[in-house]
Formats: sequence, structure tokens, C-alpha cells
Amino acid sequence: MGKKVLLVEDEARIREVVADYFKMDGWEVYETDNGTSGMDWFDAIFPDLVILDIMMPKMDGFAVVKQVRMRSGVPIILLTAKSSDDDKIHGFELGADDYVTKPFSPRVLVARANSLMKRATEHYLPTGHMLSFGEAIINTKSHQLQLEGQEVELTPKEYELLVILLQHKNNVLSRETILNHVWGLDFDGDIRVVDTHIKKLRAKLGCESHHIRTVIGTGYKFE
Repeated sequence: MGKKVLLVEDEARIREVVADYFKMDGWEVYETDNGTSGMDWFDAIFPDLVILDIMMPKMDGFAVVKQVRMRSGVPIILLTAKSSDDDKIHGFELGADDYVTKPFSPRVLVARANSLMKRATEHYLPTGHMLSFGEAIINTKSHQLQLEGQEVELTPKEYELLVILLQHKNNVLSRETILNHVWGLDFDGDIRVVDTHIKKLRAKLGCESHHIRTVIGTGYKFE
């Protein structure tokens, strides 16, 4: 499965061209034309990158950045027809990672997106289907975890929970986001099931459990 980008842009032609370039570069592209549906998509797919226009109907780009940052530290690129320093500073203060002023080259946008992703995951070093951190190694084909050379048995949910945290290293994941992506959108149980599984996962990780940090009032982060 490729990297997922959520593209929120109300100008259809720009959205179409940008989407095509990202698809050619191997990305999974999810598109919408307004901020409100953009947040619906964000909660449904949990993208690896968000690209959004500032001037949009229903919810502008600044409002979307604020909403995303309440859920995640996923990289965000803002698109704008404005080039004022005040707008850029405001975007950065809200938590945006990069700014692209229209008109722009789609190829350059893809390159900047890849550069952002590289920086965001520079300490996350996958080798084929093997993931590692500290003394732990995960085989994503067999869904097995080895800790200091010994196999650690994980339940399917514990495995999925660990992988989603690893895949979004250094990003804060809300309990709602974790619940949606591990248990599914139709799960109607208690959201605290996330806390229960985190506790069990930490116990199994032993000396490597310090990588999973609790973010009070929000959720969890893998460091």
C-alpha cells in the first residue's frame, strides 16, 4: 500500500492536475473540494500527508489545520493564492509544515511532499517487510514481534496498534483516530479500549515500552 495524501482544493482543475502527479509518483490520492468534507476524509483514512487550499467554502484551510493538529502531527502543506508573510506566519503558527503559492509546479509540489515525508520518517527505517526500533523487530508479513531475539506474542489488535503508532512516528494520534483505524468506524464500544490495549502492549514491550508516550487529553505518540 502506498503513501496516502489527502488533497483539499476547491478548484477542480488544480485538484485534478495535482492528483495526477501524485498518482504517477505512487501515492494513493483522496480528493475533496471543501474543508468540512476534508475533515470527514481525514478521520476516515488517516492520511500520511495533507495538502489544502486556504480559501475554501464551508471551512477554510486555517480552520482545517487547527482541526488536524488536534488529532495528529501529520505533515501539512498549504496552498494559497496569497503570498503575504502574515498569512504564511499564521499558517506556520497553527502547525502547517510548508507553504506553496499559486501558480506552482505540480512536480515541485510532489518533490516537496516527498522531502517532508522523508524528514518526518528519517528515524523510521523499514527494510523490506521488517520494521525495527530499539531491540525490537517486527515482521509485517508474519505479524511477529521479536524483542531481544525472543518472540513476543501479540494479539491482532495489539499488532495493529503497534504498527499504526510506528507508521506515524512522532505524530500524536488521538484515541478516536486509533479507534477508527484499529477497531473500525462501526465500532460502538468504549473508547477506553484503546487505553486498555496500550497498557497491555507496553507490558509486552518491556524495556522498549518507553517509546509509547501518553499525550494527556489527546492520545498517544510513538517516539
